[in-house]
Formats: sequence, C-alpha cells, structure tokens
Amino acid sequence: MAYQTPFLEAIKVRRSILSLDKESPISDDRIVMCVNHAIKHAPSPFNVQSCRAIVLFGAEHEKLWDIGMEESRKTLPPPVFAQYEGKIQGYRDAYGTVLFFEDSDAVKALPPPLQDLMAKYPDWYEHSNGMNQFIAWTALANEGLGCNLQHLHPTISKGVAETWDVPESWSLRAQLVFGKPTGPPRGGVDKKFAALEPRVKVYGKKA
Repeated sequence: MAYQTPFLEAIKVRRSILSLDKESPISDDRIVMCVNHAIKHAPSPFNVQSCRAIVLFGAEHEKLWDIGMEESRKTLPPPVFAQYEGKIQGYRDAYGTVLFFEDSDAVKALPPPLQDLMAKYPDWYEHSNGMNQFIAWTALANEGLGCNLQHLHPTISKGVAETWDVPESWSLRAQLVFGKPTGPPRGGVDKKFAALEPRVKVYGKKA
C-alpha cells in the first residue's frame, strides 16, 4: 500500500508496464484518492498549483483511446500507424487513464511581478507537472497497479477538449494509463542501470 511503503522503496516499484488488463486491485475511489494526493501535495513554482487532472474509467477510458486510434490513423503515414495500432489498442485494453494538464489561468492569481517571471521560465510548469505525474504513478504502482505514461498530444488534444468539456486554458501534457499488470515491466524485471559515477558528481562531501 502506498501509505505504508518507505519512499525510496516506493520509487523502485514504479516501472513502465505496457501489458495491462481491465481489472484493478483497488477501488476507483482509492485510485482517485491517489491522484488527488498528487495534485494537492506536488510542489509548484510560487505555489501556483497549475496542474489539473481528469481520471477516466470504463467506457470513458475506452473513448479516449478510440479518439487516439482515429486521430493517429488520420495523421500518421500508414506504415507508421501500423507500428502504433497495437500499442494504442493495448492502452484501450487497460483499466483507466489519468489525463494531466497545465492550466494557464492559474498564474493569474500570482502578483504581476511573479507572473512576469513565470512567463520567462515556462520550463518551471513542466517540472511541476512531471512531479505530479511521478507522484500519482508511484502511488498507483504501490497499490498494485501497472502504469505507463504516454504523450499523444497534440494529436488527441482537440478530441479530448471537445469530449470532456475541457477549459480552453487547460493544455494536455500527458496520459497515465493504468490497469492490472499482465506482463513484466519494460526492460525486464531486473532493470539494468548505467553506472552512477559519470552521472552524479559530488564536491565538498564530508568523510
């Protein structure tokens, strides 16, 4: 359970799992609770709290990936679509999806000088949104769900906005697919790690 797993151990549980089915080891209410926890507690620049989410279950989840299939069929060259058709069907075969957005209107609540500063550093929004995604993904993984993160926007953005009455200020950033795992994580159970020495440099550390 997410509340009982030490943080560093919880991080290790979070993996990309593509083989999912339409079952869940936990209730829909608990899934929503995990998403709410991420949206509420994830850090954001100047506490702007601009991340938004829509959680889709059942027929609503399937509708999302029907949109993804149709829009991909229309926009991708046939040989490319042939490579992605099975993957999109796999997302549809899962239990649900969390859609993550950025709300550009949220910054309007900040003082004008901070609004100007945020406009100069749009990457800050992406950093915060990524942390929301990471928290939700890690929490769901530690509740026994498999997840994978997708980015079919802007291909599906218009269809999503029209289907779920998404405010114009919300910009789609990611789609977190979840369901009962039916296969190993991407890369295998025993994940291979690159050496840390060239990736982490430390200066001034006490012995």
